[in-house]
Order: sequence, then C-alpha cells, then structure tokens
Amino acid sequence: MAISDISHRKRYLAEGNVYLPHIAVIEKIIEETPGVLTFHFNFKDDKLKDEFTFESGQFGEYSIFGVGEAPFCISSSPTRRDHLEFAVQRAGRVTNALHRLGVGAEIGFRGPFGNSFPLDFLQGKNLVFVAGGIGLAPLRSLIWNVIDNRDKYENIDIIYGARSPLDLCFKYDLDAWEQDKTVKMTTTVDRGDDSWKGNVGFVPSITEQVAPSAKNAVAIVCGPPVMIRFTFPVLEKLGFTPEQMITTLEKRMKCGIGKCGRCNIGDIYVCRDGPVFSYAQIQGFLSSEY
Repeated sequence: MAISDISHRKRYLAEGNVYLPHIAVIEKIIEETPGVLTFHFNFKDDKLKDEFTFESGQFGEYSIFGVGEAPFCISSSPTRRDHLEFAVQRAGRVTNALHRLGVGAEIGFRGPFGNSFPLDFLQGKNLVFVAGGIGLAPLRSLIWNVIDNRDKYENIDIIYGARSPLDLCFKYDLDAWEQDKTVKMTTTVDRGDDSWKGNVGFVPSITEQVAPSAKNAVAIVCGPPVMIRFTFPVLEKLGFTPEQMITTLEKRMKCGIGKCGRCNIGDIYVCRDGPVFSYAQIQGFLSSEY
C-alpha cells in the first residue's frame, strides 16, 4: 500500500465515511434576491449539532436525495453556533431543487471540506473585503468572525457591489455593517434605479476610488471570475503585493475531496488545496483558466 493510501485509510477510520452525508433540517429560508436564497439549517443528530466545527472559508456538499449534490461555502460564522447557513443561486438541477424546498425539509450535508482563511496571518492587520454579488457569501463568514473578535484586527473596509439594487445580497448585513462605527462600508451597483442614492460603478473602479491603503493590510476578494480578474490589478496599483491579496474559488468544484478531477488546474485541486488561495499562488492561471 502506498503512503498516500495509508494516509487516506487512517483519515477514513478517524473521520468515518467521507461520502456519507449527515441529515440536516432546513430551519429558515431568506430570499436575498429573486434568484438567491439563504438557508439556515441544523443537523438532525443533536450530538453532531453540538460537536460540529468548521472554519471561515470552508465549504460543504449539500444533497437533495434523488436529485444530486453540489458544493457551497458555509456562509455563517463559526463564532455564531446556533445554526449554519449557506446561500444558493438558482442555476441548475440541484440548485433549482434546493429552491423548491420549504422549512422543515431534510437535506444531506458532507463536510466541512477545504482550507480556510488564514486568521493568524490576518490578525493585527487592516482588512479590505472586496465582494461582488453572491461572492459576499464566503466573505461574510469571515467578516462576522472578525467583527466578533474585533480587538484582534485593525481597520475594516468592506467594498461590495452587484448588478442592480435588487441584486444586492445580505441587505440585513449591509445595514448592520453600515451602522458599525468600526467598519467603513462602501456599496455600489452597476446600474442604479430611481430609488438608489448610493455609488454607481463596477466594483474594481469603485475600489480604485475608495483607494484603501496597502500598508499593513490584506485584501480578501470574492465575486464573479471577471470581477476578481479586474480587481487584483487595481489592488496592485494601490500597492498590494500578491501575498497581500486572498481570494476563494468555488467554480467547477464537484466532489469536494479531489477525486473527480473537475476542479483540477495543473497540480492544484481547488476543493482539496483551496478553495482559499493567495493571489501569489494562482496568478499564473487565474486569467486563462478561471
């Protein structure tokens, strides 16, 4: 048996069958936008509910029995343990099935999988969060984690945008961060409407206008691939080095454990080696592959 096989066998014995989902119950559903829902859930097994742990940035595999499963980040913070959350944009068979569920429905959950945001590296630094659309979902886990441990971090800037006011997700969080005097909140939309009084412009251009300082700072970016690709050069222009920029990639993930190969790029499996990466790790393939 190869060393990798031994390691896998030990991990299997220690953690149980990684392919077997745990049963969870949907407790609340929030309509974020016409195409995005946030689900609050808890495990049916009380012991698992009490013992389950995860870190900001990790994801799970959520299954609809008889339909299939799909990976989504855990969008709630590990500092808030009364329930877990994940957000789903309606796009395919599994996501459409999830959108048809109601409170009380049972789903399967496997995880947590992947790495997490490097909290030790972030401590004592100024944090700049840049998000677009549903890309705020993984960042909000980290944002609330940081806010709940506020004394460990310096300034917090949040720059968030969507296509239109209707497409802004987590509006209740945006309101809370806007009111938090320790947070500098900037919200923008690509196209406003008659009621919109805020910024109008793409996230990268608004980021350049806000011009957060790169001194003792880390920028954490997540959104549509095109937004990520155009945001990194803006941050570099502002003085951020590739090591000072972090993102989380979920596109093309499927199995969650690096077996199916769908998220493979070169020698990287996004679900196994990520989904959290520094720009220094991925700048070679980001523009052409992701």
